[in-house]
Amino acid sequence: MNGPPPSDLALFWAGVIALAIMVYVILDGFDLGVGILFGTASDDAQRATMMDTIAPFWDGNETWLVIVGAGLFATFPAVYAVFMGAFYIPVLLLLFGLIFRGVAFEFRGRSQGMRWLWDWGFFLGSVVVAFVQGAAVGAMMRGIAVHDGQFAGSSFDWLHPFALLTGIGLIFGYALLGAGWIVVKSDGAMRDWAYARISWLAGIVFVIIALAFVVVLGVDAGAVGQGKLGERPWGWAFPLLGVLALAAAVAGARLRRDLLPFACTVLFFLCAFMTLGVMFWPYMVPYALTVGSAAAPDVSLQFLFYGGVVVLPVIALYTVGVYWVFRGKVRGGYG
Repeated sequence: MNGPPPSDLALFWAGVIALAIMVYVILDGFDLGVGILFGTASDDAQRATMMDTIAPFWDGNETWLVIVGAGLFATFPAVYAVFMGAFYIPVLLLLFGLIFRGVAFEFRGRSQGMRWLWDWGFFLGSVVVAFVQGAAVGAMMRGIAVHDGQFAGSSFDWLHPFALLTGIGLIFGYALLGAGWIVVKSDGAMRDWAYARISWLAGIVFVIIALAFVVVLGVDAGAVGQGKLGERPWGWAFPLLGVLALAAAVAGARLRRDLLPFACTVLFFLCAFMTLGVMFWPYMVPYALTVGSAAAPDVSLQFLFYGGVVVLPVIALYTVGVYWVFRGKVRGGYG
């Protein structure tokens, strides 16, 4: 059952949350990717350069995650309640990872004897955040148990082979995005180092996608088959375009076109997001709560609308402004 049709305000806020999720995945995705690659750097100078590529951006990128959480709580409280019940442990791990990662970012430059601890904290925090986000997406693709508007499963339902695979996949996907960002922002040896990793990272992402497809066909066909992609054959254009974008990222790396690998990886993530949209719509919680059934009353949505049309453009302008001010190659850092 698709539930009652959504109002215009409900559609507006669903669009805002979807856009905020996508912006967060791209922006925080590349700096999480840099953090994942940070753990593979060979020396402190290399790690410092990697930090410099994201220093002006990383904390502002996480603003979009706050918009997602606050937006769900205010405009789709039923979705927020079910999501927190289903993913209580992943959300805690996400928060711990983000906190420890942020602390490590600030402390490593002011510590000598303990720098190894903060380096590991930045790396592991980035890996944990990426993994739980990917695992949550995989669990949502399988569907969430909901009864009478409440989460009806256990705290460990998300620990499933398919979800674990999507979690690992997002780690390497973010690493690919991070490698593309390092190429865009750095020069010389650091740029060459990142270029050398793009091809094999893209290859690993492709292999994980293939493994996930095999798992779906062999183990989880019934669960993932609840999605709407089979009813919307036009939606297959998005995963096809995503695979082509992945191949174009590798080609861009081999041609040494600095912007192309990052742009193509962004396109790959956009295609993955659109594929999920085709699978899930009109559900906010697959496959139980729709946009219409989960939305707050229109009077609440209208009240929030007046604040949103002021605050959201300010955040967007601030984000654009930061990226404009700190455009171009790092070349020695911003400090």
